[in-house]
Amino acid sequence: MDRNNCRRQVAAMKQSLFDQGLLDEQFIQLEELQDDANPNFVEEIVTLYYRDSSRLISNLEQTLERNPLDFNKLDTIMHQFKGSSSSIGAKKVKAESSLIREYCRTGNAEGCRKSYQQMKKEYVALRKKLENYFQLARQAGPLERACRPK
Repeated sequence: MDRNNCRRQVAAMKQSLFDQGLLDEQFIQLEELQDDANPNFVEEIVTLYYRDSSRLISNLEQTLERNPLDFNKLDTIMHQFKGSSSSIGAKKVKAESSLIREYCRTGNAEGCRKSYQQMKKEYVALRKKLENYFQLARQAGPLERACRPK
């Protein structure tokens, strides 16, 4: 596949991530920090996010298994997870995290558990799509500048 065609596919794939509501403006801001000195900056940040967040996911699952549910502990973990998700522009993951935190505030254990399952689906789906995106982006080579989706 020629480089220009590959770059068009990368742009279309990124636009799709925004159109699906998976990413927000923060992802573009990360891309704007990427330069020739560190051409894989965004991919490295996202990789660190997924490595670090796997520990938080494990803590969340352990906390959600306990009865009665420790809402304060769950909210603390969710606060950290939401912040990490926000830092890479994971829009749907962040939204579900906010919902879980709201359920913590109201003492709704069932809501916490259901929203956690939805959040985890969004988390896994985004991870897979970003892995595909970065793989294609590596094939396309460096872009001139980050550009905002339409």
